[in-house]
Amino acid sequence: MLYSLFSSLFPLSFLTPVVFAVVLNTVLLAIVWLLPKKLLTLAGIIHAWILGVLVWVSLGWQGYAVVVFYFLVGSGITRAGMAQKEAAGIAEKRSGARGPENVWGSALTGALCAIGSFLVPLCLPDTSKWLVPLLLLGYVASFSTKLADTCSSEIGKAYGQRTFLITTLQPVPRGTEGAVSLEGTLAGVVASVAISLVGWGVGLIPLWQVAVCVVAAFIGTNIESVIGATLQSRFDWLTNEVVNILNTLIGAIVAMLLAQGLSQI
Repeated sequence: MLYSLFSSLFPLSFLTPVVFAVVLNTVLLAIVWLLPKKLLTLAGIIHAWILGVLVWVSLGWQGYAVVVFYFLVGSGITRAGMAQKEAAGIAEKRSGARGPENVWGSALTGALCAIGSFLVPLCLPDTSKWLVPLLLLGYVASFSTKLADTCSSEIGKAYGQRTFLITTLQPVPRGTEGAVSLEGTLAGVVASVAISLVGWGVGLIPLWQVAVCVVAAFIGTNIESVIGATLQSRFDWLTNEVVNILNTLIGAIVAMLLAQGLSQI
């Protein structure tokens, strides 16, 4: 009985991508662990492995390409100007090595969109025609928003000539929560364009939704800066990781609402 139920929900053909995802993520993350510069902690490796398997099984290589692009670019940008940021005391902890809190702070929204896009055709087939494309857009937009946030923050901290508090536009030191800079803002826009084009290039979203992702990323990133400037210091539970989840969730929701609105025009 249980075997029949499992087989009906997850046929043998489902096991092939699972096995492939397990092997692929094990090999790639073993290589990451052996690199001289640690990009992930050991716990981060384990959680990234779980994320990678979920994404591959849900979205195949197309979704995997987006998350790998985010990880590689985000990790590289985090190390930009590391000496200056460490000297100023504003560098990421562990010299930028990601732990599990960073993995899920960045990717929880995207993971939920990916799982949803996999489950909707199985559980709600009548809604899959319109809901799955929205979830795919939310997936790409969430990573577009997070990469824009990472690039704007890290480039701003390393190379921002003048930084301003987003709520008052008063000059503040680099690394201040809620600070923005021209250099960081431009870097964030470029990053959101790049990863959105990856999402289009692998077939997850149509070309016109690249612009939607970029706009959503810009809105999400700036709302995240407002949260950092106004609320984050008031609540102990509002950590950087929680703010990152809110950031990506806002980006995904804004993108989906924009796409729905534009489709009605």
